[in-house]
Amino acid sequence: MTTPIADALAPSRARLTPARLIAAVALGGAATIGGALFIEHVLGVKPCELCLVQRIPYYAGVPLAVVAAWAAARRPRHLLTAALIASVALVFLVAAALGGYHAGVEWGLWAGPSDCTGPVTKPAAMGDFLKQLQTTKVIRCDEVAMRIFGLSLAAWNFVIAGGLALVAGYAAWRTRAR
Repeated sequence: MTTPIADALAPSRARLTPARLIAAVALGGAATIGGALFIEHVLGVKPCELCLVQRIPYYAGVPLAVVAAWAAARRPRHLLTAALIASVALVFLVAAALGGYHAGVEWGLWAGPSDCTGPVTKPAAMGDFLKQLQTTKVIRCDEVAMRIFGLSLAAWNFVIAGGLALVAGYAAWRTRAR
């Protein structure tokens, strides 16, 4: 015989409902994009083009995760709920792939986009050079702007988004596996 307190303290798969899992994904995604915006606007670390592209899945994935959590709380075994949660997993899988691609560019494993990597081209004349200085501010994609515990922000995005994709995938599996 168990008591309500023992039941509440005991680890249980039943408490890992799809609604709770996908709500955790929404919170984790929101915290991640909030951290990126904090690093940019408060700490002054300017993002490169690839950094900005990596944010797009979060802008889509967090609201989608909120809708999926709401659906999972109302109809946990519904096919549409499973499809919504699987979509969230796919969005964060794309975010992880973008982070991995950018980290590979930073480590020199492959070339990045030509507009933010590679050598700076020499202008033909001094007037062209001054015009370039006034109109262009390139943040390089192949240089690490900030490291946290030895990993670049792109590498952290790979780790975090990959984790969020795994949790969302597990939630989708739990939705259909019941």
